[in-house]
Amino acid sequence: MPDAPDGPELPPHVYVPGVTRRHPEGWFDRIKASVTDEVAVTDLHHTAAWQAGRAYFDAGYYWECHEVLEAVWMRTPEGSQERDMTQALIQLANARLKITMQRPRAAWRLCNMVEGHLARCDATARILGLEVAEVRHWVVQTRKTLETT
Repeated sequence: MPDAPDGPELPPHVYVPGVTRRHPEGWFDRIKASVTDEVAVTDLHHTAAWQAGRAYFDAGYYWECHEVLEAVWMRTPEGSQERDMTQALIQLANARLKITMQRPRAAWRLCNMVEGHLARCDATARILGLEVAEVRHWVVQTRKTLETT
């Protein structure tokens, strides 16, 4: 399996529903297990799940990103900036997956949802290692891709 640039091992292929085969059951369990009750919410970005999710996102493994970041999201408190940032990244990965699946309306809707999550975050804060402005830039990039498809 290939390694992500400076990061965790990548799955053997990108999963696109209806196009490629799904990964074997349990493939991501070890990664998701890194999110435990002992990890402080503010430190979740140091877990293997967050690190893999970021690497998967950057490498275009959008379904896989969502799969591992869900464990992080489940650990975040309702109404917290950490929850909004995690949800923003999950939904942005989903938007990019929808572009791959040729579902632009769904991708637009998800980009709007990402903006909603980011609007609830302190625009000057670094949340789980990400700056809000950085994620907003990724939304802009995603929308530009939609405009050309």
